[in-house]
Amino acid sequence: MRETERKYEAGDGPGRPLTPPDLEGLPSVAGIRRLDPVLLDAVYYDTAGLALAAHRTTLRRRTGGEDAGWHLKLPTGEPDTRTEVRVPLGAADDAPPEELRTEVAALLRGRPLNPVVRLRTTRHRTLLLDAEGGALAEIAHDEVAAYVYAAGAYEAGAYEAGADETGAYETGADAGADGPSWTETEVELMRGPPALLDAVEERLTAAGQRRSASRSKLARALGDRLAEPPAPPGTPATAGEVATGYLREQLTAILALDPLVRRDQEDAVHRMRVATRRARSALKSFRRELDRGATDPLGAELKWLAAVLGTERDREVLADRVDGLLAEADPALVTAAVRDRLRGLAADSHARSHAALVRVLNGTRYFALLDRLEALLVLPPFLVSAAAPAHEAATAAVGRDHLRLRRQIQAALALPPGDDRDIALHEARKSAKRARYCGEAAQPVLGKRAAAHTGRMKSVQQLLGEHQDSVMCRAALGRTAREARAAGEPTEAYTALIAAERARAAAVEAELPDVWRSADRDI
Repeated sequence: MRETERKYEAGDGPGRPLTPPDLEGLPSVAGIRRLDPVLLDAVYYDTAGLALAAHRTTLRRRTGGEDAGWHLKLPTGEPDTRTEVRVPLGAADDAPPEELRTEVAALLRGRPLNPVVRLRTTRHRTLLLDAEGGALAEIAHDEVAAYVYAAGAYEAGAYEAGADETGAYETGADAGADGPSWTETEVELMRGPPALLDAVEERLTAAGQRRSASRSKLARALGDRLAEPPAPPGTPATAGEVATGYLREQLTAILALDPLVRRDQEDAVHRMRVATRRARSALKSFRRELDRGATDPLGAELKWLAAVLGTERDREVLADRVDGLLAEADPALVTAAVRDRLRGLAADSHARSHAALVRVLNGTRYFALLDRLEALLVLPPFLVSAAAPAHEAATAAVGRDHLRLRRQIQAALALPPGDDRDIALHEARKSAKRARYCGEAAQPVLGKRAAAHTGRMKSVQQLLGEHQDSVMCRAALGRTAREARAAGEPTEAYTALIAAERARAAAVEAELPDVWRSADRDI
């Protein structure tokens, strides 16, 4: 579920008493209902290095209130909004559920989860209602007491489900030290319009409250133990910032897509593969700014990951292409044997291939790749040229990649049709992707010019991609024809299908000069 909420504290500093706001006459609000107070008891889990909190992710076991259970909160990239995943409490809840650990596997990377903070909150709730009595928003006045576990002092098994309710699980050797206490206000949007949040904020401000300086209760409890994540970058000022800004975007995308891939969500594998390729492309495009001694080995690992992700994607593309060929083929040629063989080309079990992919994503090589990419962003291996002005460096990088593509396309078109041209056009396709991604990286600096260039490179890449798909399909059809011939089966259908694919490729090659002339413009 998606959760949209804002937090507030007293305007003269945390810990001060909060003055209740005037809630009468709010737009869309027909009534107000105040509920009885509830006691919430939550234990937050993280790694020793606070890997979850560093990525604005929280995992807690909470009792009390209407939503007792395990709660995992994930960032969405949108202000005030997070994704929340819930799992009910079980009979033995001394460790986070496996389904929630899977959601954050790319952040944990095999590291154990232990309790880091316990929060006891007395919550006073007010519901803002519509004319039918439905809740538009909830305003919660929270009195919070925090208990912080000493780093590294926790021993597995010390926390037992149910100890909270008896009060036996107190501060000391298990819980660490008393942490801060404070009061705050949470406003959560339920069925109400987004403008209601702004209207409530006006009332809270008038009552002397302000937006909370801490992004979450956990962050406030941890205090100095939690390093603040870097602020969202503005316009890059240097060449190095252009490169690392784009790389950071791709790492963020990979981490966000990882749980979607594990859940087998549609198109997640393709999008994660694209993010991986974008990161590798950036390492190439900005070789003058980043030390290749550090980036080349990382690029090799990104290439490996893209290949792993590509296995399933290539199977899907081939299956779609074969289905299209069968729909257009002469029915007299497509016998049951032909149809079975062609569908067998891409009929590898999806469940089996997905399970193999998840095994890779649970492996040390993948986790080490993520560690290395994060380390590179913490201490970028900048060369002297990384300090150059961003505008000049971005223009130069885009120009270099464009020139590389121009030379490759011209060389490919100069070759006669055949295998050598197919190989040359495939290399040009890879360079078109690199030119496109470099244009994307330059957009924060070069704006609309870079966006237009990116669009032109995308059109070239897509056309060359159609050509490469045809080449790969012809190769698969050729292998199938040889297998059919060895089995004593007729091969006329395969010959006709290969000819149809060859015609598709020839059409692309005929279209390419005009598409390239339109795209071949300096930025």
